[in-house]
Amino acid sequence: MRNRILKTLLFGSCTVVAASASYGLIPHKNFEDTRYQEQERLISSKVNQYTNYIAPNAQTEEVAFSEDMEHTVKSGENLSTIFSSLNLSREDLHKIIHSNATGKQFADVLPGQDLTATVNSEGELEQLTYVKNPFETLVATRHDGDFDVKLFSKKVDYQITSAKGSIHSSLFEDGVNAGLSEKVILKLADIFAWDIDFALNLHEGDQFTVVYEKLFVDGKEFDTGDILSVEFVNQDKTYTAVRFADNQGHTGYYTPEGNSLRKAFLQNPMDFAKISSHFNLHRKHPILNTIRAHKGVDYSAAIGTPVKTTGEGKIVFHGTKNGYGNVVEIEHGQKYSTLYAHLSRFKSGHKVGSKVNQGDVIGYVGKTGLATGPHLHYEFRIAGKHVNPETAKLPRSIPMENALLAKFKAQTQPLMAQLKLAKSEDLLAKN
Repeated sequence: MRNRILKTLLFGSCTVVAASASYGLIPHKNFEDTRYQEQERLISSKVNQYTNYIAPNAQTEEVAFSEDMEHTVKSGENLSTIFSSLNLSREDLHKIIHSNATGKQFADVLPGQDLTATVNSEGELEQLTYVKNPFETLVATRHDGDFDVKLFSKKVDYQITSAKGSIHSSLFEDGVNAGLSEKVILKLADIFAWDIDFALNLHEGDQFTVVYEKLFVDGKEFDTGDILSVEFVNQDKTYTAVRFADNQGHTGYYTPEGNSLRKAFLQNPMDFAKISSHFNLHRKHPILNTIRAHKGVDYSAAIGTPVKTTGEGKIVFHGTKNGYGNVVEIEHGQKYSTLYAHLSRFKSGHKVGSKVNQGDVIGYVGKTGLATGPHLHYEFRIAGKHVNPETAKLPRSIPMENALLAKFKAQTQPLMAQLKLAKSEDLLAKN
């Protein structure tokens, strides 16, 4: 735990000023209560420090001492353990968490983030400051024995950029080489998960072009945003997607013609996994050494790799089943069902009858049951009959209505133009 004590001086009876253009104005009120004025100065000084605001010189009438106790959150810590280590009141902790809806955000402190407790000369907590991220800070300030919690936000600037690359090793490695973040690479794989099997069907020379957002605060990049438009050429077949929000505010990815890329089922239940054994009704079992139908597909992966449900549905089996080991079985309507076997453990919160959405994590790769090594055994059934998940004809998505299609064309045309520009700029650079 990094725990430094910094001595500061807070000056009394000065006018409260606006924090910064990046924040809403903090209103000035004429209070006769000196203690309340001191608390107002505390929050003003913290917000000024956060926004790099330098207040004009002001005359002072009295001086109050305070201590700033800075703490960097470590893995496994929560606000309760931090309060104990700083000898702060558990009653104050309860008041902060339950002060208002914003106060509950203090319960979700994350490792690596900074938290500052400001106490008075008697050791009583006057203010608690938590930097959630580069653009959001929580501040809890004592008022008449209780705490007022506010969330202050800086302005986030969005800039559109692009990247282009070719497949030589893997999507992840070649994406990084093209300048993409892990977050953008995973999103790219998720967008085309219904059409491209990134575990099996990538080929040398496949190409990708991505138009996406970069996020800046105070002129510094701190994260990436959404992919706006993207193209992937896989085995000479071109797949194109563009981001669009419908009338209900639901965002998704569509072809340039307005067809949703979201299908009823994903191509496979894991990201970047490799197939170690295909569907084969005459396979020789590696442990039993007998001819035994392999009614599914095996994906090799490290123990603990997340396993996702390939379609929306309801869990109908959740437990141990003979040589399958730990198993989750899901029904997708009346016609389709999927099975996920040899799991090391299950995702908490799920049980028989639980509803799951497509892409939800339901368990983790293991080698329970009859398994020679860690892998996922995945089965797909149509009307109760086992079919090959790699070749099965799966249901498509519902087409967009004409009225929404007109809105789609208007909103996505600029994004498609940016994708075309990104491709042409790369061609010019090569020439």
